[in-house]
Amino acid sequence: MERELTTAIRRPRADSLRNREKLLAAAAAVFRETGGQGTLEAVARTAGVGIGTLYRHFPTREALFEAVYRREIDQLDDLSRELAEDDDPVAALRRFLHGMVGMVATKKGMVAALAIAIDGSCDIAVYSFTTLSAAMQRLHEPAVASGRLRPDVSADDILQTVIGMCLARREDRWEGAVTRLADVFLDGLLVPEAPAMALRRESARG
Repeated sequence: MERELTTAIRRPRADSLRNREKLLAAAAAVFRETGGQGTLEAVARTAGVGIGTLYRHFPTREALFEAVYRREIDQLDDLSRELAEDDDPVAALRRFLHGMVGMVATKKGMVAALAIAIDGSCDIAVYSFTTLSAAMQRLHEPAVASGRLRPDVSADDILQTVIGMCLARREDRWEGAVTRLADVFLDGLLVPEAPAMALRRESARG
Protein backbone atom coordinates (compact mmCIF):
# COMPACT_ATOMS: atom_id res chain seq x y z
CA MET A 1 0.00 0.00 0.00
CA GLU A 2 2.80 2.42 0.90
CA ARG A 3 4.53 1.75 -2.41
CA GLU A 4 1.29 2.38 -4.30
CA LEU A 5 0.80 5.70 -2.49
CA THR A 6 4.39 6.75 -3.26
CA THR A 7 3.90 5.91 -6.94
CA ALA A 8 0.64 7.85 -7.03
CA ILE A 9 2.36 10.87 -5.53
CA ARG A 10 5.29 10.76 -7.94
CA ARG A 11 3.29 10.15 -11.11
CA PRO A 12 1.98 13.71 -11.58
CA ARG A 13 5.51 15.06 -11.35
CA ALA A 14 6.77 12.59 -13.97
CA ASP A 15 3.80 13.41 -16.20
CA SER A 16 4.49 17.11 -15.77
CA LEU A 17 8.12 16.68 -16.82
CA ARG A 18 7.11 14.65 -19.85
CA ASN A 19 4.55 17.27 -20.85
CA ARG A 20 7.18 20.00 -20.55
CA GLU A 21 9.59 18.10 -22.78
CA LYS A 22 6.84 17.41 -25.32
CA LEU A 23 5.96 21.10 -25.38
CA LEU A 24 9.58 22.16 -25.90
CA ALA A 25 10.10 19.65 -28.70
CA ALA A 26 6.82 20.68 -30.35
CA ALA A 27 7.63 24.38 -30.01
CA ALA A 28 11.04 23.92 -31.64
CA ALA A 29 9.40 22.11 -34.57
CA VAL A 30 6.60 24.66 -34.96
CA PHE A 31 8.96 27.65 -34.74
CA ARG A 32 11.32 26.10 -37.27
CA GLU A 33 8.46 25.45 -39.68
CA THR A 34 6.73 28.81 -39.34
CA GLY A 35 9.65 31.19 -38.87
CA GLY A 36 8.61 31.87 -35.30
CA GLN A 37 5.05 32.82 -36.24
CA GLY A 38 3.34 29.65 -35.06
CA THR A 39 0.61 30.08 -32.46
CA LEU A 40 0.74 28.69 -28.94
CA GLU A 41 -2.36 26.70 -29.85
CA ALA A 42 -0.39 25.05 -32.67
CA VAL A 43 2.39 24.20 -30.23
CA ALA A 44 -0.05 22.62 -27.77
CA ARG A 45 -1.77 20.71 -30.57
CA THR A 46 1.55 19.39 -31.91
CA ALA A 47 2.56 18.32 -28.40
CA GLY A 48 -0.79 16.58 -27.91
CA VAL A 49 -1.71 18.55 -24.79
CA GLY A 50 -4.28 21.20 -23.94
CA ILE A 51 -3.56 24.92 -24.09
CA GLY A 52 -4.04 25.08 -20.31
CA THR A 53 -1.15 22.65 -19.85
CA LEU A 54 1.05 24.88 -22.00
CA TYR A 55 0.24 27.97 -19.94
CA ARG A 56 0.91 26.14 -16.68
CA HIS A 57 4.45 25.45 -17.86
CA PHE A 58 5.03 28.66 -19.83
CA PRO A 59 2.82 31.57 -18.69
CA THR A 60 3.99 33.87 -21.52
CA ARG A 61 5.01 33.47 -25.13
CA GLU A 62 8.45 34.87 -24.35
CA ALA A 63 8.95 32.30 -21.57
CA LEU A 64 8.34 29.52 -24.10
CA PHE A 65 10.72 31.04 -26.67
CA GLU A 66 13.45 31.39 -24.07
CA ALA A 67 12.96 27.84 -22.79
CA VAL A 68 13.20 26.42 -26.33
CA TYR A 69 16.38 28.36 -26.99
CA ARG A 70 17.99 27.26 -23.73
CA ARG A 71 17.02 23.67 -24.48
CA GLU A 72 18.73 23.87 -27.88
CA ILE A 73 21.89 25.29 -26.28
CA ASP A 74 21.91 22.57 -23.63
CA GLN A 75 21.49 19.89 -26.28
CA LEU A 76 24.48 21.26 -28.19
CA ASP A 77 26.53 21.22 -25.01
CA ASP A 78 25.55 17.58 -24.43
CA LEU A 79 26.42 16.78 -28.06
CA SER A 80 29.87 18.30 -27.71
CA ARG A 81 30.57 16.15 -24.64
CA GLU A 82 29.54 13.01 -26.52
CA LEU A 83 31.57 13.93 -29.60
CA ALA A 84 34.65 14.68 -27.48
CA GLU A 85 34.98 10.89 -27.08
CA ASP A 86 35.11 10.35 -30.86
CA ASP A 87 38.31 8.84 -32.27
CA ASP A 88 38.18 11.25 -35.22
CA PRO A 89 38.31 14.81 -33.81
CA VAL A 90 37.75 16.50 -37.17
CA ALA A 91 34.65 14.42 -37.88
CA ALA A 92 33.44 15.23 -34.37
CA LEU A 93 33.92 18.95 -34.96
CA ARG A 94 32.09 18.69 -38.28
CA ARG A 95 29.11 16.98 -36.66
CA PHE A 96 28.99 19.66 -34.00
CA LEU A 97 28.94 22.43 -36.62
CA HIS A 98 26.05 20.68 -38.37
CA GLY A 99 24.20 20.51 -35.06
CA MET A 100 24.86 24.18 -34.42
CA VAL A 101 23.43 25.15 -37.82
CA GLY A 102 20.29 23.22 -36.91
CA MET A 103 20.06 25.06 -33.60
CA VAL A 104 20.40 28.47 -35.23
CA ALA A 105 17.71 27.47 -37.74
CA THR A 106 15.34 27.22 -34.79
CA LYS A 107 16.67 30.36 -33.10
CA LYS A 108 16.54 32.44 -36.27
CA GLY A 109 12.83 31.81 -36.54
CA MET A 110 12.46 33.29 -33.06
CA VAL A 111 14.75 36.31 -33.29
CA ALA A 112 11.99 38.93 -33.11
CA ALA A 113 10.26 37.30 -30.18
CA LEU A 114 13.50 36.49 -28.40
CA ALA A 115 14.49 40.15 -28.60
CA ILE A 116 11.68 40.89 -26.15
CA ALA A 117 13.00 38.34 -23.69
CA ILE A 118 16.61 39.35 -24.19
CA ASP A 119 15.83 43.01 -23.51
CA GLY A 120 14.51 42.03 -20.11
CA SER A 121 17.03 39.28 -19.39
CA CYS A 122 20.45 39.71 -21.00
CA ASP A 123 21.66 36.55 -19.26
CA ILE A 124 20.26 34.62 -22.26
CA ALA A 125 22.97 36.06 -24.50
CA VAL A 126 25.65 35.46 -21.88
CA TYR A 127 24.49 31.88 -21.30
CA SER A 128 24.44 31.22 -25.04
CA PHE A 129 27.92 32.55 -25.71
CA THR A 130 29.67 30.97 -22.72
CA THR A 131 28.06 27.56 -23.25
CA LEU A 132 28.68 27.41 -26.99
CA SER A 133 32.21 28.78 -26.65
CA ALA A 134 33.12 26.09 -24.12
CA ALA A 135 31.49 23.40 -26.26
CA MET A 136 33.42 24.50 -29.35
CA GLN A 137 36.70 24.68 -27.43
CA ARG A 138 36.10 21.13 -26.17
CA LEU A 139 36.17 19.87 -29.78
CA HIS A 140 38.59 22.38 -31.27
CA GLU A 141 41.53 21.47 -29.01
CA PRO A 142 41.75 17.76 -29.96
CA ALA A 143 41.30 18.59 -33.65
CA VAL A 144 44.28 20.97 -33.48
CA ALA A 145 46.28 18.51 -31.35
CA SER A 146 45.76 15.85 -34.03
CA GLY A 147 47.73 18.04 -36.46
CA ARG A 148 44.85 18.05 -38.95
CA LEU A 149 43.34 21.47 -38.10
CA ARG A 150 45.11 24.80 -38.48
CA PRO A 151 46.06 26.15 -35.04
CA ASP A 152 45.87 29.83 -36.06
CA VAL A 153 42.06 29.88 -36.27
CA SER A 154 40.51 29.82 -32.81
CA ALA A 155 37.42 28.01 -31.59
CA ASP A 156 35.62 31.35 -31.21
CA ASP A 157 36.60 32.28 -34.80
CA ILE A 158 34.89 29.14 -36.07
CA LEU A 159 31.88 29.64 -33.80
CA GLN A 160 31.28 33.23 -34.87
CA THR A 161 31.86 32.48 -38.55
CA VAL A 162 29.35 29.66 -38.73
CA ILE A 163 26.71 31.54 -36.73
CA GLY A 164 27.32 34.55 -38.99
CA MET A 165 26.70 32.33 -42.03
CA CYS A 166 23.36 31.33 -40.54
CA LEU A 167 22.21 34.82 -39.66
CA ALA A 168 23.23 36.21 -43.05
CA ARG A 169 20.81 33.98 -44.95
CA ARG A 170 17.43 35.42 -45.90
CA GLU A 171 15.85 32.74 -48.07
CA ASP A 172 13.56 29.98 -46.81
CA ARG A 173 14.97 26.48 -46.22
CA TRP A 174 18.50 27.78 -45.81
CA GLU A 175 19.72 25.16 -43.36
CA GLY A 176 21.03 22.74 -46.01
CA ALA A 177 22.90 25.48 -47.86
CA VAL A 178 24.60 26.73 -44.71
CA THR A 179 25.52 23.19 -43.67
CA ARG A 180 27.33 22.79 -46.99
CA LEU A 181 29.07 26.15 -46.51
CA ALA A 182 30.16 25.09 -43.02
CA ASP A 183 31.71 21.97 -44.55
CA VAL A 184 33.56 24.06 -47.13
CA PHE A 185 34.80 26.39 -44.39
CA LEU A 186 36.02 23.54 -42.20
CA ASP A 187 37.69 21.81 -45.14
CA GLY A 188 39.59 25.02 -45.81
CA LEU A 189 41.00 24.92 -42.26
CA LEU A 190 42.40 21.41 -42.60
CA VAL A 191 46.14 20.92 -42.87
CA PRO A 192 47.04 19.12 -46.14
CA GLU A 193 48.13 15.59 -45.40
CA ALA A 194 51.50 14.29 -46.50
CA PRO A 195 51.16 11.57 -49.18
CA ALA A 196 52.39 8.82 -46.83
CA MET A 197 49.89 9.82 -44.13
CA ALA A 198 47.03 9.93 -46.61
CA LEU A 199 47.99 6.48 -47.91
CA ARG A 200 48.03 5.03 -44.39
CA ARG A 201 44.60 6.52 -43.70
CA GLU A 202 43.16 5.01 -46.89
CA SER A 203 44.68 1.63 -46.03
CA ALA A 204 43.14 1.76 -42.56
CA ARG A 205 39.72 2.49 -44.04
CA GLY A 206 40.05 -0.43 -46.45
